[in-house]
Amino acid sequence: MSKAQNLQTGHIGLNVTDLDRSLAFYCEVFDFEVMAEGKEDGRRWAFLGRGSRLLITLWQQSEGAFATDLPGLHHLSFQLDTIEEVRAAEENLRGLDAEFTYRGVVPHGESGTSGGIFFNDPDGIRLEIYAPTGADPADAPTAGAPTCGFF
Repeated sequence: MSKAQNLQTGHIGLNVTDLDRSLAFYCEVFDFEVMAEGKEDGRRWAFLGRGSRLLITLWQQSEGAFATDLPGLHHLSFQLDTIEEVRAAEENLRGLDAEFTYRGVVPHGESGTSGGIFFNDPDGIRLEIYAPTGADPADAPTAGAPTCGFF
């Protein structure tokens, strides 16, 4: 059997409790377009992306909140080009009363220059927006381990 040479992540599927609320959040925060949507009672879903690229699918088929203590998704991370874009996203999220894990932009590791913001979506799914450079070197929130791994 030959190995696939160009393996890439396709889209990420997320279970949500309230599709309308999650659609509003993800479209506002990430400027996603609704590419397709199912509105049938008991089978609501939405495909979100940019241009012709599908990035996130939302499925209204769960109850409760995201469980960080069970196996499964740890967090979902999005990269921007600059730390200024990350700070603009942070301001937007503050206007939406998003729940943040840390205050402001934090480095990924001790004295690192990559860093970002860590927050939750309306269902408690852990999210990150970061830039590969531009974060002020500082103490990381979790000493001796990657910040994005322990929040």
